[in-house]
Amino acid sequence: MKLKTIHALMFAAGITVATFATAQAPAGVPAIPATWAQGRTADGMNPSLAPNPPGISALPADEIPVSKLKVPAGFKIELWASGMPNGRSMTEAPSGTVFVGTRFTGNVYAVVTKDGKREVKTIAKGLHRPNGVAFANGSLYVAELSRIIRYDNIEQNLDNPPAPVVVFDALPKDEPHGWKFMKLSPDGQYLYFQIGTPANIVVPPYTHATIVRLNLKTNILETVASGVRNSVGMDFQPGSKELWFTNNGRDWAAEEKPGDTLNRLVRPKGMNFGYPFCHQGDFLDPELGKGRSCDEFDKPVYNLGAHVAALGMRFYNGKQFPAEYKGNIFIAEHGSWNKSQRVGYQVVRVVLDSKNNVVKSEPFVTGWLDGDKFWGRPVDVQMLKDGSMLVSDDETGAIFRVSYAK
Repeated sequence: MKLKTIHALMFAAGITVATFATAQAPAGVPAIPATWAQGRTADGMNPSLAPNPPGISALPADEIPVSKLKVPAGFKIELWASGMPNGRSMTEAPSGTVFVGTRFTGNVYAVVTKDGKREVKTIAKGLHRPNGVAFANGSLYVAELSRIIRYDNIEQNLDNPPAPVVVFDALPKDEPHGWKFMKLSPDGQYLYFQIGTPANIVVPPYTHATIVRLNLKTNILETVASGVRNSVGMDFQPGSKELWFTNNGRDWAAEEKPGDTLNRLVRPKGMNFGYPFCHQGDFLDPELGKGRSCDEFDKPVYNLGAHVAALGMRFYNGKQFPAEYKGNIFIAEHGSWNKSQRVGYQVVRVVLDSKNNVVKSEPFVTGWLDGDKFWGRPVDVQMLKDGSMLVSDDETGAIFRVSYAK
């Protein structure tokens, strides 16, 4: 059996062999469902729906159909780098090296550009869900499932990376929603990341469904927001330096709700965005919302739509795109599995006014979805120093570059 098929079966069964084993039940006792299926009712949504098998291989560059991708007039999109199985979250070092994390392959990559040509180096293997990456003071920080590690002086040692330093190793070990997105604060003092809920819809421990920050000087972990089901994308707004983040809504309540959301941290601590009692700011959970009110909780800035799987997001603060793009938010929508008709599989542009209200949201990069079939899945966006934008795709193991050339 091929490796991808094995991984797909493991994922569908509940992420890991261990999770599958614990789901077995004695004869006559209903089996405990896999975590992704928890919350599904017999008379509810289409029971045949199941998560997409994860992308754990990389397409050869000449087999990636870049011509199918569409961007607005004046922009162009091209294949920037390939050969990174399951490449997901990105960060750029001041020198221009782009580091890329993964969720399923255990690898971390470095993309180096020299004389206009790019080389992909695998700088770490065998890590456990090394999804989140951040760069600070010559060191690469990697967020694994239950710990944060650091590779010092990494750019001078890409061909022979040093052993990582363990920065923090007291994070939960739950596999569901356990992979991290990580962002360095503007002052360089904190690493922000999420600790997702350990199941689809459940009253989580106080440690989960949160956004936290790790103080790199004191090694103290603080919770900055709760009621966040799972955020796999966050960025600090230029100017205000407020943290904005995406959040994935629960599954199986309905095909059209709740929506994934865009959220804003207007208070440094104490905000609660409602999970598991209220979703999208105005939808009480059909199981756990009885007797509650959505007015108890903080509201999202914007509803991005049900099950689009809104992941990586960045503010645009470059100078290459037209002036009206300054301060816009770009969000990678990984794409749905729990809707009969697929949605997402695109990068969207969110335009804010001077008071941070959403003026409009519109597709910016499309073409990964063809009818009900997809060939790629965008995960993260990263603004480069030259003002162009990268988009990672964990299905093809590639990164695309969007530039403006009108």
